[in-house]
Amino acid sequence: MNFKRFMPESTALRAGSALVLVAFLAACSGTSKPKPAELPANPALMSVRQAWTVRIPEVQFPLTTDVSGDTVTVAGSDGTVVAIDARAGRETWRASAGAPLAAGVGSDGSMAAVVTTSNELVAIENGKVLWKQKLSAQAFTAPLVAGRRVFVQTADRSISAWDGQSGRRLWIQQRAGENLVLRKSGVLIAVGDTLVAGIGGRLVGINPANGTSRWESPIAAPRGTNDVERLVDLTGSVSRFGDTVCARAYYASVGCVETVRGSLVWSKPASGADGVSGDSGFVYGTESDGSVVAWRRADGERAWQMSRFKNRNLTAPLAVGRSLIVGEDTGTLHFVSREDGALLNRITPDGSAITITPVLAGNTVVVVTAKGGVFGYRPE
Repeated sequence: MNFKRFMPESTALRAGSALVLVAFLAACSGTSKPKPAELPANPALMSVRQAWTVRIPEVQFPLTTDVSGDTVTVAGSDGTVVAIDARAGRETWRASAGAPLAAGVGSDGSMAAVVTTSNELVAIENGKVLWKQKLSAQAFTAPLVAGRRVFVQTADRSISAWDGQSGRRLWIQQRAGENLVLRKSGVLIAVGDTLVAGIGGRLVGINPANGTSRWESPIAAPRGTNDVERLVDLTGSVSRFGDTVCARAYYASVGCVETVRGSLVWSKPASGADGVSGDSGFVYGTESDGSVVAWRRADGERAWQMSRFKNRNLTAPLAVGRSLIVGEDTGTLHFVSREDGALLNRITPDGSAITITPVLAGNTVVVVTAKGGVFGYRPE
């Protein structure tokens, strides 16, 4: 196997014989949000060209997209899955999982996998459903497709591996689940020959051949006296550079782990809900108050912080060229400097919310909107 290539209220869910409580806590305070800061005039300091657009059904909640080379795979909330050649802006194939989705799509460029609201894992290849398998619990993290296998993390903290062609379960690692987990996409990636997953506030390295743990490294530790206060999960996109992976613990911290030995490089307090992006020098993220932050990758010290988007709801950033690209739930796509956060440009794809972090496929930045617009942009 070549693994290298590869919240308004709580809801009670039955996961096997255990009861798992799943909370989406983004707006648990119930208080009205402060008024967003006014945006200055668009400086238009860099050119951004729309190269193509593709339509999918509505995206009613944030679903992750996946990139493999020049192919980007996207999904609509109704179960539609589309593979797109990002250079040409042409659909490679389109298929249906047969039911609404609970988690986003994972793909290796030829095979894709999604999880439905009925807890079914669905594998698709070249526009045709290969197989479906029932999971033990609901999943909110997109499956990982690598080495002709499909890896899945469910809300009961179980991680399982499935044969890509037959759908046969190869192994399952089960852990004692916390009383509360976030109804948000978590961390599940391949780093060399190790499967790296976010479990609670820890990054865990797993042998993909048999599911045994190799190491664990905490980015955040539970705090407080009750289940809500002690809730800590790793969420959203991560930044990988070499063997180092940096991730965000929901409303707790941002940290980096060296994945050969599983040692923590650093962890710093941070207050955000979405993932991070980065390069060799910095890790970038957006905080709950709308600020954009750059941490030094070497030691986690803050290099700069930009507050022009105060009180705005932002996606995690995507680092491309000289800019960071950030989506907003107002439908605006912002381009800011990676050097200091200075405004460079902003555009509005179709006026509907952008709640999915933009991704880079080949030479194209791909943005998905709530209306189901998939846009390919080529910044300067």
